Amino acid sequence: MTGLVLDGKALSKQIESELTGRVKAILDRNGGKAPILATILVGDDPASVTYVRMKGNACRRVGMESTQIHLPPESTTEMVLAEIDQLNADPAVHGILLQHPVPKQVEERLCFDRIALAKDVDGVTCLGFGRMAMGEPAHGSATPAGIMRLLAHYKIPLEGRRAVVVGRSPILGKPLAMMLMNANATVTVCHSRTQNLPDVVRQGDIVVGAVGKAEFIKGDWIKPGAVVVDAGYNEGNLGDVELTAVIEKCSAYTPVPGGVGPMTIAMLIAQTVDAAEKAAGLST
Repeated sequence: MTGLVLDGKALSKQIESELTGRVKAILDRNGGKAPILATILVGDDPASVTYVRMKGNACRRVGMESTQIHLPPESTTEMVLAEIDQLNADPAVHGILLQHPVPKQVEERLCFDRIALAKDVDGVTCLGFGRMAMGEPAHGSATPAGIMRLLAHYKIPLEGRRAVVVGRSPILGKPLAMMLMNANATVTVCHSRTQNLPDVVRQGDIVVGAVGKAEFIKGDWIKPGAVVVDAGYNEGNLGDVELTAVIEKCSAYTPVPGGVGPMTIAMLIAQTVDAAEKAAGLST
């Protein structure tokens, strides 16, 4: 048995096609003014520079605009907060993204939580996380939201199934666990203090790699027929799961690259369009 490929690249293109029509409706409503995603990049980390460029390209593909604010690596928390305050107050800006990680001297959590809830399209604020966890309206963290969209598209059943999430970061593991729980999965979150990790992972009908270490989750940890979601992207185009050892025995899997990554950007753009529609009175 070869697992079904959960093709995030193909689905992201479909989502972008749908968003193009929605953006046109916003343009018509707003006299030709396009939705704007503002990105703040602190420093010159090469990967972050690439990610910001990719997000700007995605905006342009659907007819949106992107504003990029590039701060020097020695920037202070106060400097970042001042930029966020300006963007919060700008009615032309519908989404704000603070590219992470930020330099060590910047208090990342304080900056994240300064973003207005309505413009938190990357789902990074504590308020947004809490509302999402409680099933209230909020933009979910972009990568977990993309994973959920991908699973729904391929009709992967979640209700009553055992999901094992390996990793507990505040923008991936934790919010994804809440989303899976809200979809009626039974969720176990594993981390660096989890005992007998391979045995815990073997219980998963759905296994999510979200730990940020290349091929950390070994093939023999995955039970036959499991769904494998690899949210990692490490040097050498390697994910967090030893995918070559699970493709022949899992029921479905996300490739690396081309699985979760494209869905992250697609959901960021989609949630910015959601915010712009609400601001324009096109949705409630």
